[in-house]
Amino acid sequence: MGVFTFVCRNSGDEWTGKSLSGDLEASAGSTFDLQRKLVQTALSSDSCGGVQSSFSFVTPTSAVFQVIVGAPAAAAFVGGGAASAPSGGAAPAAEEKKEEKKEEKKEESEDEDMGFSLFD
Repeated sequence: MGVFTFVCRNSGDEWTGKSLSGDLEASAGSTFDLQRKLVQTALSSDSCGGVQSSFSFVTPTSAVFQVIVGAPAAAAFVGGGAASAPSGGAAPAAEEKKEEKKEEKKEESEDEDMGFSLFD
């Protein structure tokens, strides 16, 4: 698994990205094209497994771009599953709450059956 971090800068109408370690670099007219080129550059160095990337502006004319090559396939499922968790996870949570309420009602009814109250 390889992690490539690039410092990206805009000079005029061209974006350039240079890796922090190594000789990898690319340039393009837009940040979108630069990201695509930097991913291809990282893949040419380490082409094993999936690819994850993250682009973050630091200032309007500079950014940091990170490419992770060889990310485990399970990470993609975790990321994808997290988006659907609220819709799928809400139903079981609601069922648990219903069960808890039923248990609370049972406990209350048991107190009533004893014929006395603790607060009298």
